[in-house]
Amino acid sequence: MKKIPGVLSLGIFIAAGLGIAASAITFQMYHEAEANGQNGIVKTQKPHSPRSSDVAGKSYAEKVTLGAIGDILIHDTVYEDAFTDGNYDFKPMLRHMKEYLLAPDLLLANQETVLGGVEIGLSSYPAFNSPVEVGDALIDAGVDIVSNANNHSLDRSEKGVLKSTGYMEAAGLPYVGSFKDAEDRDKVRVLTKNGIKVAYLSYTYGTNGIPVPIGKDYLVNLIDREIMKAEIHRAKEQSDVIVMSIHWGNEYQRFPTGEQEDLAQFLVNEGVDIIFGHHPHVLQPMDWIEAPDGRKALVVYSLGNFLSGQMWDYKDIGGLATIEVTKILAPEGKNIMLSNPQFLPTFVSSSRQRNYQVVPLNEAANYGLADAQNKHAEIMHHMTNSLK
Repeated sequence: MKKIPGVLSLGIFIAAGLGIAASAITFQMYHEAEANGQNGIVKTQKPHSPRSSDVAGKSYAEKVTLGAIGDILIHDTVYEDAFTDGNYDFKPMLRHMKEYLLAPDLLLANQETVLGGVEIGLSSYPAFNSPVEVGDALIDAGVDIVSNANNHSLDRSEKGVLKSTGYMEAAGLPYVGSFKDAEDRDKVRVLTKNGIKVAYLSYTYGTNGIPVPIGKDYLVNLIDREIMKAEIHRAKEQSDVIVMSIHWGNEYQRFPTGEQEDLAQFLVNEGVDIIFGHHPHVLQPMDWIEAPDGRKALVVYSLGNFLSGQMWDYKDIGGLATIEVTKILAPEGKNIMLSNPQFLPTFVSSSRQRNYQVVPLNEAANYGLADAQNKHAEIMHHMTNSLK
């Protein structure tokens, strides 16, 4: 086929034009890159390599803050005050503390009285039975689990235990220490937060002389070192941290007995990491305990009353204790560390046995407590001095 000269000339012209344009673009790109290089933003790409999944030699840490409050001891003056418009409402009593109670990742309360409700008749000292709405208020305020092994666990016999645990199950409030049956008792209570598994155990020294029905020892855990040892070891297999809530000591005594100290050391030696004590109805100090294997454990000998009808002589002062738990996972194994124990003192304010409110102790002057700031300083020294 013959070539057409006009077309050939046009093709040469277009090719030449494209070559000139390409040269100009290349020249411009070179100078832009050079200028960018002077400003430190020249970017070069390297070939991608696959990301390694090998984590050998690395350590990972998880942290959780655990808290506890003391006795929820509902006297008749308290539940009568909570009765309005035909219903019981305890939430207003805790409203000033709610922001503090929501702060810990997991919070334990000692439910001192049975929550059997109005169906079996409400009652006060010496054989307590409280409205179930107490539990509703605790849940609303941030409580994650209650201990219910104490000297009042059998105040309303087996029926009281079954009513109380039945309500808690329906409400979604975990409990430990007093159970509905053997299978319920044998289930270790483990709550998981931030990748850390926390086991909760609970025991009491006794039940005010009320005998535990034969064959029904699951109704309440009584202090027995061999039984406790076995459960601690079972809990170890299922958790990272073990918390013991224990009912012990002498009522209204502000310092622990030698028996408390000896039992605390035993529990720590067996593997308990944190002990929250109850029963004296007044505060007893916090302290560190060292185990033979070098572990450091925390004990709060008594958290006092958090909400009750008791007054004066330190019985209306309680508090919120917290401790940070860090789990470190490393090639050599798992390590648990406790740090930063804190205590927030509280005061139960009331006026002529009405208008019960739990408030921070350092704000209690606004609720009628004389010399509240000095009392706050005294309590902080009492509770934390041994930690130094």
